Amino acid sequence: MLSVSDLVVRYGSAVALDGVSLEVARGEMVALVGPNGAGKSTLLNTISGILKPAAGSYRLEGRLAQVPEGRQLFGDLSVEDNLRLGAWSLKKRDPRPIYELFPLLLEMRNRAAGTLSGGEQQMVAVGRALMAQPDLLAVDELSFGLAPLVVDSLATHVKRLSEQTGMAVLLVEQNARLALELCPRAYVLEAGRIAMSGPSDELRRSQAVQAAYLGGAVDVEDALA
Repeated sequence: MLSVSDLVVRYGSAVALDGVSLEVARGEMVALVGPNGAGKSTLLNTISGILKPAAGSYRLEGRLAQVPEGRQLFGDLSVEDNLRLGAWSLKKRDPRPIYELFPLLLEMRNRAAGTLSGGEQQMVAVGRALMAQPDLLAVDELSFGLAPLVVDSLATHVKRLSEQTGMAVLLVEQNARLALELCPRAYVLEAGRIAMSGPSDELRRSQAVQAAYLGGAVDVEDALA
């Protein structure tokens, strides 16, 4: 579904991504975890066509839709108008499948999106991306600013949808615990490079990952050595 090979992205003289390679198979859920500033959003914006790589390549099969960090809704527009904008390139712009997934949005479909709570806005952001009928859903910080119960509910919806439809998911998260529990496979991005990758169960047992992302007490530099 997605193949990224030796990708390099620069902002002027600053290197944001330095030879990044990763893959996401059809129907697979893959996590990309790392600290703030590691280049996670840069990677998503590059494969979405927003940024142009300086070197390397990526290949995408099918349609990609992104849930951007911070949701980035049109606050003055209604919930339903925001949803319909997700399907701007399609003839069919019926939001009923999204209301079936998130029944709460049906009740507030005529409300301005900017008046909703953070969790409700994230539902709209996910729903807007799903309106594009993507083969690959790229989610940038699903848990951003949300209560744990809201995050768990959203994660359950995304996982169930992937299982039912075969949609691939690339979950970009600072919350490594959530990402590694939700996705069977993961990459760790640090300072623009892939530091580790593999099955999530193995990464959870890694001293380096525990120290850096899961509240462990191991010295990160020693663990990565």
